[in-house]
Amino acid sequence: MIFTLAVRSLLAHPIRTAVLAAGFGAGVAVMAILLGVAEVVLQQARAPELAGGGDVLVTGVTGSVTAARALLGSTLRSSTLGPRVAAASPWRRTTSYLITSKGTRVVRTHGGIPSRERALRDPETADQPDWSDTPADRAWSSPDAGDVLRAVDRFHPIPDVPARADSWAEWLYFNGRSAGARFYLTFLVGPSTTAGRRRATVRLQLDQGGRVENFETNTEIDEHAVRMAPDLTIGRNSVRLHGVKYEISVELRDNSGRAASGTLVITPRPESLLPPIEVHGAAGWRSGYVVPVMSGSVEGTLTVDGAAVDFAGGAGYHDHNWGHWRGVSWQWGQVQHADTSFVYGRIFPPRDAADPSRMPGFMAAIGADGLVGYATDVTIDETSNADNRPRQIVVRGRGERVDLTLRFDVESAIVTRMNEFVLASGMDFLQMRGEYSAAGHVGNLDVQFVAPGSAETFRGR
Repeated sequence: MIFTLAVRSLLAHPIRTAVLAAGFGAGVAVMAILLGVAEVVLQQARAPELAGGGDVLVTGVTGSVTAARALLGSTLRSSTLGPRVAAASPWRRTTSYLITSKGTRVVRTHGGIPSRERALRDPETADQPDWSDTPADRAWSSPDAGDVLRAVDRFHPIPDVPARADSWAEWLYFNGRSAGARFYLTFLVGPSTTAGRRRATVRLQLDQGGRVENFETNTEIDEHAVRMAPDLTIGRNSVRLHGVKYEISVELRDNSGRAASGTLVITPRPESLLPPIEVHGAAGWRSGYVVPVMSGSVEGTLTVDGAAVDFAGGAGYHDHNWGHWRGVSWQWGQVQHADTSFVYGRIFPPRDAADPSRMPGFMAAIGADGLVGYATDVTIDETSNADNRPRQIVVRGRGERVDLTLRFDVESAIVTRMNEFVLASGMDFLQMRGEYSAAGHVGNLDVQFVAPGSAETFRGR
């Protein structure tokens, strides 16, 4: 039927039919050409050569990498990726303004490291022999491990968000274990009190055979002292970063006046850095997290009422948190086995910042050669006792290179009523120790183990 109508239309109106056919043909041809050109333009726009050469372009979730020095100094130099990386160069583009007697001109500027740009065969720098690396450039191209740790472990200025300023807090957290004891140690700096002063707390929880003792001091410190972090002094307690070693000295008392003092040294294992993660929400809300020491060794002794608690040859861990904490809670856990360390977590922001139910979790594993695997499809399910205290936590991580289940059986918990610094005020904060059972795989690593570890969560009263 359609063929008959087409023939009759052609015989009745030959010229009009020919013109319409030619028009439709030209339209289809132009559309095909435009689609082809668009595909080529899209491929060219994504080409690493536009960023100065190379075969791979690394970006962050929001477009820029927030810890480029950590990436250059750890992940890209690991024994896994290092032999496969011919050259790597950080670069940044921004807008500058050239002001002359004839007016103001907008200039697009591009910054990079000369030697690294040439290694990537960047045509813009190839014929510029006078453009050479400065000492500041070399701090990027060959970053010192200690400098990288100091950069990611620095404290942040309180953001200019008046409505949330009184909930800003930042802390260095350490834990370690030996054959007979575990410690949990926090150096926390809270919001401003008076001009140039910040509230500060040091809290030590010492667990010996299931018997938990708490030691603490609360004071104020100068803003200038906060800017020196991770070299931080609070009262008679201090953290000092010497190279890659964290030397921690404490002198604390419990509620009854019993003293705990001593010095601990945590040394990270190579490639044990998990770079910073920062989440932003509405009305200026921020929360950040970095793990400078996913896995390390601990040495030193704590003395409690004259009795020494030896941590020589033990395992250590260190992370760092910052952000606005009013109405915030989280789930977190960490365990080490053989040469691999695992960490997982999820943060729940206040509802005026973001929808807590839509915040993804994360799971990461770092081995002797650096990052083994990472997943954001993570579920964390807690089973509670009759008194609303967790007795088991099951964590499942799924990703392209991750299929892992961690089961945490709670053995003991330290409960803190959260009123200070309005951190989840009105809730109980639980720091738990127990045993992890792991099954699955991460990357090319088959995971089957049982090991002691830690976890944190919150409970309403």
